[in-house]
Amino acid sequence: MRYYTSVADLGDLQAAIREALEVKAHRFDYQHLGKNKTLLMIFFNSSLRTRLSTQKAAMNLGMNTIVLDVNQGAWKLETERGVIMDGDKPEHLLEAVPVMGCYCDIIGVRSFARFENKRDDYEEKILQQFIQHSGRPVFSMEVATGHPLQAFADIITIEEHKTVARPKVVMTWAPHPRCLPQAVPNSFAQFAVAAGYEVVITQPKGYELDERFTEGATIEYDQMKAFEGADFVYAKNWSAYRDPYYGQNICTDRSWTVSARQMAVTNDAHFMHCLPVRRNMIVTDDVIEGPRSLVIPEAANREISAETVIKRMLETECQY
Repeated sequence: MRYYTSVADLGDLQAAIREALEVKAHRFDYQHLGKNKTLLMIFFNSSLRTRLSTQKAAMNLGMNTIVLDVNQGAWKLETERGVIMDGDKPEHLLEAVPVMGCYCDIIGVRSFARFENKRDDYEEKILQQFIQHSGRPVFSMEVATGHPLQAFADIITIEEHKTVARPKVVMTWAPHPRCLPQAVPNSFAQFAVAAGYEVVITQPKGYELDERFTEGATIEYDQMKAFEGADFVYAKNWSAYRDPYYGQNICTDRSWTVSARQMAVTNDAHFMHCLPVRRNMIVTDDVIEGPRSLVIPEAANREISAETVIKRMLETECQY
């Protein structure tokens, strides 16, 4: 596996899940793969779980790790081709990327949507420049359109806790004071459908996601109806995708906050969220602290999803 940006890159998802569970049981058994190899993690945006879990995963595999925070530890980088560089950005990504590739064996990239231009965001210009010009295997640590490491961890978590072969999994929009990207909901929807679950997405009208990511899911605008009989509830805010409101918050309805009222109509559902979470905006204290909350096991599985992805890259691309 040379690139990891979506569920399609994993191939057989059930096989990938089995491999991940094997990695979880024997996470230090593959250190020979990473000996004398280096992972470069490049952050254009802040991170907690992604940075810690991915670095830990690489260490489990015996790799060296380099972490670069572009906003604090490097020159400001120009990303657009054809511009006259007479501003505050002294280096272009087109030179920086191949230089970075000289110092490592695998690259992880984190670069959020800017909400300045939907086409630019959804073309993933920064990620694609690393894929095209670094000469190294590249994986996404969350970019404008997806967060495949998070979604893979989410599916591993569901597989560990499900009690029926095809659980009902509900992803619900919830209010937030800021405008957040569609990356996490895009990937979660895509992975959950690929896993064969009964997937329901519930959101206020106007928050429809790109249909490329939600194909195979049921869209329900009545949140209480969507929650009926759910086995897992995944709460997440996202900003509007459709024009002319791309990247905007067009609803602040606090009744969408996940509380005991909604959870009462589920099938004693587990609660999930990728974190960080705005308590009593996204979810009430009693739900996230309750016995059915999976937010901590879900975060712990970020180490496992990252290790499985990096292991595959080492096995197929870095043995030279």
